[in-house]
Amino acid sequence: MWDKVQETVAYIKEKTGITPEFGVILGSGLGGFTEDIQITHTLSYDTIPNFPVSTVEGHQGALVFGTIGTKKVVAMKGRFHFYEGYDMKEVTFPVRVMKFLGVQKLIVSNASGGVNKEYKVGDIVLINDHINFMPEHPLRGKNDERFGPRFVNMSEPYSKAMIAKAKALAATLGIAVKDGIYLGLQGPTFETLAEYKMVKNVGADCVGMSTVPEVIVARHMEMEVFGVSVITDMGDEENIEMVNHTEVLEAAKKAEPQVRRLISELIRN
Repeated sequence: MWDKVQETVAYIKEKTGITPEFGVILGSGLGGFTEDIQITHTLSYDTIPNFPVSTVEGHQGALVFGTIGTKKVVAMKGRFHFYEGYDMKEVTFPVRVMKFLGVQKLIVSNASGGVNKEYKVGDIVLINDHINFMPEHPLRGKNDERFGPRFVNMSEPYSKAMIAKAKALAATLGIAVKDGIYLGLQGPTFETLAEYKMVKNVGADCVGMSTVPEVIVARHMEMEVFGVSVITDMGDEENIEMVNHTEVLEAAKKAEPQVRRLISELIRN
């Protein structure tokens, strides 16, 4: 893993010459964020050594480099999921690469299903914690101390300082936000009635199929993390909505302008 990461980092540095401070992972339907970047370089995943290739609609598959204000940024236009057939080390490989490109702060976004009755479709939720129900752990196996410690402190997976800053910015910008706990499941099926009930009963507010592995690996390498979910469907144990991926993308698209604005201002500030 170490050799692959260093090979990929060397290739990207040669192509871009950029040392980004912020990394952004764009979830379903949120790829338009790259329009807010003053783009200097775009590298398709299939041209980058050792990189997986995204296979999911709404995840286009490119690393985008540039600036937002005075801050240097790299954004993943399309992420990788365990349900696509990749193992967790492949899913989280780009986070390793970002760290060694220079990224100190990672911003992750996703589309998720809400179980908190105070949520509605289109809500923007700042993730303040997560519950890991993924079937494989990204740090399983021999630990390489060059990446981080064997046992990782997860008492603050999402930066309290960044959450506070985002809330203050949202209030200034007139963007309504909520906060909550995200639960990660393998997918790719949407949740059953019983699974929505379980998610609610274990203390989560929303559920999705990504984010958790990337955050774990980011914290393994002491990156500061900010996470945001767009609620694209609601489910409870009595009255589940019929939902499909097209509807999820459409709901995410409607919320995208506000999410983009919030993330852009967070980076600028």
